[in-house]
Amino acid sequence: MASQGQVIFWSMTTVIIILAAVTALIIGFGVSGKRSISVTVLTSPGNIGQRGVLGCTFEPDIQIGSIAIRWAKAGVAGLVHEFKGGKDHLQEQDASFQGRTAVFADQVMGGNASLELRDVQVSDAGTYQCSVTTARGSGAAVLRYRTGAFSTPKVHVENSSSGDTLQCEAPRWFPRPAVHWTVYSDAGEYLPHFANTSYELNAENITLKVVSFLHNITANATYTCVIENNIAKATGNIKVTDFSITRRSSLQLVNQNTESVSSSLPASHWMLLLPLYLLSI
Repeated sequence: MASQGQVIFWSMTTVIIILAAVTALIIGFGVSGKRSISVTVLTSPGNIGQRGVLGCTFEPDIQIGSIAIRWAKAGVAGLVHEFKGGKDHLQEQDASFQGRTAVFADQVMGGNASLELRDVQVSDAGTYQCSVTTARGSGAAVLRYRTGAFSTPKVHVENSSSGDTLQCEAPRWFPRPAVHWTVYSDAGEYLPHFANTSYELNAENITLKVVSFLHNITANATYTCVIENNIAKATGNIKVTDFSITRRSSLQLVNQNTESVSSSLPASHWMLLLPLYLLSI
């Protein structure tokens, strides 16, 4: 016959096992009885007037009819976009997004809930939420979307009787960027002092055309024009020798961000403390 101490020990063991099982179920399914799925977003700045993509992925589900995707924006009364049952449902779409949004319907079963945003506008900047529900569960993630204008510069040489000049020109930037030049030659890298930059407002009265001149250049050196704001950084390089001119340009977006949130877990965090509380009694 088991002693009283053994009975208490086995009773406590049973309680711990049961509580562990309950906790595991709550983690997997949440208090609503539905499992939380992982939803991840990735975004880079939108280029005004161009096509943008707000990235969102989730755990794939081959049951297309059970997948529902909702995009919402903070401060906007209607939805940005809704897709469910294999097709768009835009009855609740906010007027500011009408005719400008789409999901990649042929990629939804593979876990792609990304939003295509056409004709990006300054006002599109803000906080967005991507919410996904499938037969497996539901989840959501939040991203901050920024908008601006950016373009790669072109650098070329202008010859004149007073000396050769480099011109660096980029057609569209917003907000107003900073511009600086660097020079690399056999003497090392240094900052020149003979550049002047102008900004011209484009026809849509938002973006700026950027033109910068560097005077009194010499051969056998590499010149770099750098244009940057808090959205992007672009460079235009030109190598000038006695025999040839070589050009190269690049554009880099800054501050891309990723975030992943599972919507069901926060509601059940208090249950995770229950086993520890009972064991402390």
